[in-house]
Amino acid sequence: MENSSNIAFIGGGNMARSLIGGLVADGFPAQRLIVSDPAKERLAALAAEFSVRLAASNREAVKQADAVVLAIKPQHMRAVVQELAEPLRARQPLIISIAAGIRIAELERWLGGPAAIVRTMPNTPALVRSGATALFANTRVSPAQRNLAESLLRAAGLTCWLPQEALMDTVTAVSGSGPAYFFLLMEALEAAGEKLGLPAETSRLLVLQTALGAAKMALESGITPAELRAQVTSPGGTTEAGIGALEAGDFRALVERAVQAAAARANELGRLLGQQE
Repeated sequence: MENSSNIAFIGGGNMARSLIGGLVADGFPAQRLIVSDPAKERLAALAAEFSVRLAASNREAVKQADAVVLAIKPQHMRAVVQELAEPLRARQPLIISIAAGIRIAELERWLGGPAAIVRTMPNTPALVRSGATALFANTRVSPAQRNLAESLLRAAGLTCWLPQEALMDTVTAVSGSGPAYFFLLMEALEAAGEKLGLPAETSRLLVLQTALGAAKMALESGITPAELRAQVTSPGGTTEAGIGALEAGDFRALVERAVQAAAARANELGRLLGQQE
């Protein structure tokens, strides 16, 4: 990432804090990060922790920005974007939205014209810099701006580009909602261990470390999850018995239905948010 770029964060909440922390940790100059937020105590905390620059208003924040990160709740997006429409049209920075459900067409409508926009979908593990973020750029985004957006989001974890914006609903269902699916599985495993006699703390520690280890193996081994599962499923063994019970309960179909339901809801919310007037 070009260290000469000024990046303005509109909103200083958890996701913005995660990105700022990752950028600073990677050596990006804190004084090139500008933050605006109505919560003064939040701004003070960011300045104390990262030495970022604070802006008195959203309009002040974008005045010298090469990239503007819209890190605000979706229901507030229309009002904030319309407030910033004039200075953003004049400055023409890269606009990066991390708000779920807000489509590029709606952002351009609220801006009053076309703009270079990257829409992203980070997930909550970004808060511990282990996130998975999908990005989609419209045709006005230059190669240099794509690199800037990717470098910025990579400060919070893995990034990947989507060929179509419509796939963002699927991303929301898979990786956006995905942590909750894993948390539910962990919760169920922990409860099952307790029911069979393990102390609560022991069951929790075993489940958490097992989840971490399984994810680490899947990431670092270069082997597919299906192959890894086969490797630990010995014929006639304990794992085969457990997997058999899951398969008998139609586990795969249940996961598919969960993802389909989440994707449908993401699409519905996107349409509702786009109708804001």
